[in-house]
Amino acid sequence: MNSSIIKSPLCGLLAAGALLFYPALPARADVSIGIGIEMPGVNIGINMPAYPQMEEVPGYPVYYNPQAGSNYFFYDGQYWVYQNDNWYMGSWYNGPWETVDPQEVPLYVLRVPVHYYGQPPAYFMGWNNDAPPRWGDHWGPGWAGRHQGWDQWDHGAAPRPAPLPDYQRSYSGGNYPQHGQQQALRQQNYHYQAREAVTRSAQRRQQAPQQQGGQQAQQQHAGPQAQHTPQHMRQQASLGHLPQAGSRQPVSDQGHGQSGEQRPPQSRQPSQQAYRQQPEQYHQQPQQEQQRVQQAQVQHGQQAQHGQQGKPAPKRAPEQEGEHEQR
Repeated sequence: MNSSIIKSPLCGLLAAGALLFYPALPARADVSIGIGIEMPGVNIGINMPAYPQMEEVPGYPVYYNPQAGSNYFFYDGQYWVYQNDNWYMGSWYNGPWETVDPQEVPLYVLRVPVHYYGQPPAYFMGWNNDAPPRWGDHWGPGWAGRHQGWDQWDHGAAPRPAPLPDYQRSYSGGNYPQHGQQQALRQQNYHYQAREAVTRSAQRRQQAPQQQGGQQAQQQHAGPQAQHTPQHMRQQASLGHLPQAGSRQPVSDQGHGQSGEQRPPQSRQPSQQAYRQQPEQYHQQPQQEQQRVQQAQVQHGQQAQHGQQGKPAPKRAPEQEGEHEQR
């Protein structure tokens, strides 16, 4: 039998098997999975050429991107991506991203039906497209025990979707901002307050670099002395409780500054060094002081004597006169 005849059906079977295990994905024009943008955080390879066109999932406070070939969502002021069995979160559409533990992913994100996943993993096969993924089966009894009844909820009580950050539409490609610039632009243009604990914590972390940059700029403006001032004193100075570093405050007669800080009284005794340098001056001072005291005593005695001469002597009591006679 000809070996080429045997090989031909065998190759056809192998090709068919490859198609079964690796189904062709629909072509997407607005997203590429590649190198991504290098920034602080996790690089998951998502690099969209422009701001994504997000649509609301009907009945859910979540948006999704129907054009993206990835599991790409927006909820509670943050973008969410499910990739390689991990959840990621970011405040800008191209990242940077941070990994989120499955225990902390918001339930409204996990409740999104399978139909809205642009790149569902293989273990989603056979699940109901109109129902959320079976996270309890996938992540095990530990997760399921902490999230009992997570897929049973009142659709009428769902919160309103957070507004989309449309200001990011003006930034794409080479104009896409770096991490520090991202947070400055977000604080200027997006004032939504997150409701979930994980998203509130993310907002604080994302705003921290911007706040630290503002404090450093204030320290540079205040001068080198302010950089060595303790942080608690700088905070009190900003509230008006203490003078800022580098400022001079007048001292009152009681030895207190305007800040209320007590200062030790200055000693009036001459220093030993000054005493050694001018011994004659300090030896003469006690003598001069003694002479002034003697002169004051003499003047006081003269004044008293002069006053007694002009006044009649006081009358003595009978008992005092008898005592005087006996004496």
